[in-house]
Amino acid sequence: MLTRKQHELLVFIDRHLKATGFSPSFEEMKEALNLRSKSGIHRLISALEERGFLSRRHNRARALEVTRLPDDLAARGAAVAEAAAPAPFAPNVIRGDFSQRLPGVKAAEAATAVQLPLYGRIAAGMPIEAMRDTSHHVEVPVALLGPGEHYALEVAGDSMIEAGILDGDTVIIRRSDSAENGQIVVALVDEGEVTLKRLRRRGASIALEPANPRHETRIFPADRVRVQGRLVGLLRQY
Repeated sequence: MLTRKQHELLVFIDRHLKATGFSPSFEEMKEALNLRSKSGIHRLISALEERGFLSRRHNRARALEVTRLPDDLAARGAAVAEAAAPAPFAPNVIRGDFSQRLPGVKAAEAATAVQLPLYGRIAAGMPIEAMRDTSHHVEVPVALLGPGEHYALEVAGDSMIEAGILDGDTVIIRRSDSAENGQIVVALVDEGEVTLKRLRRRGASIALEPANPRHETRIFPADRVRVQGRLVGLLRQY
């Protein structure tokens, strides 16, 4: 028999998998269960593994699998999961002349994809403005985009692996100078260092949070951080 928190976590993971196709991050699980630290999530996951409800593929980030459900959930089946699951991401699909509606974007041969400028690897020491190189492009499905100007960056490093963002991935960024609390952004620190992190506002300060326990959260006065775009999609080649 599961404890209340074990049951809540298993239900949350199962619904997230059905809604998105991948398991939630430890940060998302911590917030969903209103826990103070990720260590509590680690203990709950280990207990669910021991009881045969969860399994982990250790060679992949965010690779939890629900192997079985408690009898009460299994009996209710898909109807309950569908009623309680969070609404899936539904981007606004752009139609028509992409070259006019998306500045800096070339129209692809078919109306199902566009070509975005690929500015290079996101790494410390170079503002986005200095990375602009319109000679390289990447083809992106229209479904990943909404209104506005977009560009692509190649990810360097493993600081966001628990958000499903791996070294070598290509992230799709919507250009913006603002972001909601908790969104993953391209942030420019001190007008010289560019980084991809989750943004948290803490009073007059801004915290740039990694999604990897081996990396530390960095906190700056708000005037030292400038948002240059928000993450809207990700491409990966195998």
